[in-house]
Amino acid sequence: MHNHLQPEIIYFEVLTVCFLVLFFLLYFFAAIITNKKFSKWPWHRYVFWSLGIFCIGTALAGPLASYAHMSFIGHMIGHLLLGMLSPLLLALAKPMTLLLRSLNVPTARSLTSILKSRLLKFLTHPITATTLNIGGLWLLYTTPLFHLMHQSIFLYAFVHLHVFLAGYLFTISIIYLDITPHQYSHLYRSLILIIALAAHKILSKYIYAFPTSGVPRPEAEAGSIWMYYGGDIVDLVLIIILCYQWYKATTPRATMS
Repeated sequence: MHNHLQPEIIYFEVLTVCFLVLFFLLYFFAAIITNKKFSKWPWHRYVFWSLGIFCIGTALAGPLASYAHMSFIGHMIGHLLLGMLSPLLLALAKPMTLLLRSLNVPTARSLTSILKSRLLKFLTHPITATTLNIGGLWLLYTTPLFHLMHQSIFLYAFVHLHVFLAGYLFTISIIYLDITPHQYSHLYRSLILIIALAAHKILSKYIYAFPTSGVPRPEAEAGSIWMYYGGDIVDLVLIIILCYQWYKATTPRATMS
């Protein structure tokens, strides 16, 4: 792997860190301010938000990001952090709930209307989110796109933004942790999750057998192993949360005697 964007990458990393620090501080500021009007924001959500921001930063800036520019193994570890782990951690932090707590009533109602719009319904549909997420990965690793993104800083930024946003949409479409106006049954989401997991694993095996354009075979094989087994960890958490939510939804509540 060769990255021809070294000067531009530095600016990209600095800009990324600035945005991450901003979002990190805004979350804490919003939580502290709203604690004066509502119940205290749970401490574990601060932790999830902090870890999620840290995962994004680790994937896009610093030693791992530098390693990812030179090695497909580093790239794949970054992919796991950016597209799988950080979306899960940020979803657990319930940022949309916090945002609505922070807004005045008219603005909150306007935002709620947007969340209920047809566009958001389409984007957060499990099939759409899965297509954007897994389909995007197939496009990235089975076409010249992976090689091309290391030739253009704009394409590089777009691909990484897509990986994160698609991963986040997929996460919130499968497990309902935050405000979710458009909901689907647990069975339906479970079936979509099974298909997504299968497609992700098939892709990792495909990369092992047919290395991505511009990637040496040893790196492709090692990277695909990271993708296969590293993805299992996050997938297991998704499965546990979904099954637990399904269990809670179908278990009769204890009645008062």
